[in-house]
Amino acid sequence: MRLLLFVAVASGGLVGAPSRYLVDRAITNRFDSDLPWGTFTINMTGSLLFGILTGLSLGHHLPAIPKALLATGFCGAYTTFSTFTYETVRLIEDGQLGEAAGNVMGSVVIGLAAAAAGVAMGLAI
Repeated sequence: MRLLLFVAVASGGLVGAPSRYLVDRAITNRFDSDLPWGTFTINMTGSLLFGILTGLSLGHHLPAIPKALLATGFCGAYTTFSTFTYETVRLIEDGQLGEAAGNVMGSVVIGLAAAAAGVAMGLAI
C-alpha cells in the first residue's frame, strides 16, 4: 500500500507541475501587469480544488489512493507558495508596496475563502 501511495503522489505531481507552468504562461501572456495574476489564479483554483477534495475526504467519499494522487500529488505540485513569496518580494523590491500588500491580503483571504467553499462543496456531494 505504501508503494502505491508513493506512486499516486508522484503521478499527481507529474501532472500538477506542468499544469502550473501552462496555466501561469497562459495567464501571464494574456495580461500585461506587474501583478502576478498567474500565480494568484493557480493558488486560488488549487485552494478550491484542495478544499473540495478535503470535503470529499471528510465525508468519506474519497479513498486514500485518489486523495494521495489528487490532493497531495496534483495540488501539492500545482500550487506554489514559493513563487507567491518570490513575486511578493519582487514587488516590494520594485517599490510597489501597495501591490505587494494587496497580493498578500488577496491571496490569503481569497485562498481561505476558496478552500472553505471547496470543503462545503465536497461535503455536499
